[in-house]
Amino acid sequence: MADKKRREYKTDTIKERAIYVYLPSIEMVQKWKELAEKSGLSISKFVVEHVENSLNQEEDSGIYGSRVELIKQIRELKEENVKLRRRSEMLDRVIERLEEENRKYRNLPFLEEKFYGIREYEQNLIKLFKEKKEIRKGDVLELLGIDPMKEPNTVKGINRQLENLERYGLIEDKGKVWKWKA
Repeated sequence: MADKKRREYKTDTIKERAIYVYLPSIEMVQKWKELAEKSGLSISKFVVEHVENSLNQEEDSGIYGSRVELIKQIRELKEENVKLRRRSEMLDRVIERLEEENRKYRNLPFLEEKFYGIREYEQNLIKLFKEKKEIRKGDVLELLGIDPMKEPNTVKGINRQLENLERYGLIEDKGKVWKWKA
């Protein structure tokens, strides 16, 4: 009896519950019908299920608005992303230059033959030896991030630091490698 009332209700309200959707192409209609058939659903149930699923996803993610608004938001985010990427690249270059300049000033005392006072060693050099214990001579500059072509004075300063560390007995020259002794 309840089943009969349900059928009557559905029949009575069919016009109130109907909406018409015009798809952009016949191919799309055929594609949707095929997908509905593969899913074992009527085209109406297929469309309702997918629309509801889409709406639920929007609710869950907090994304609301029309497609046009979303496209506009995506465009704005892409533009912001480009600006931030450029800024990040510029800041990376500035940091790189500051690090080069800082190394240059730290190495100045090692370049002067008759320097009197306290020389500050490259902290990364000491840290590197403490961590690795043994470093191939050709890898020292690379591990410190020093480009010999761009920073020849830094290379000289690092070499003098290595000589001094050897003289102090902190590292030992083993031919192709420097070995940390401390």
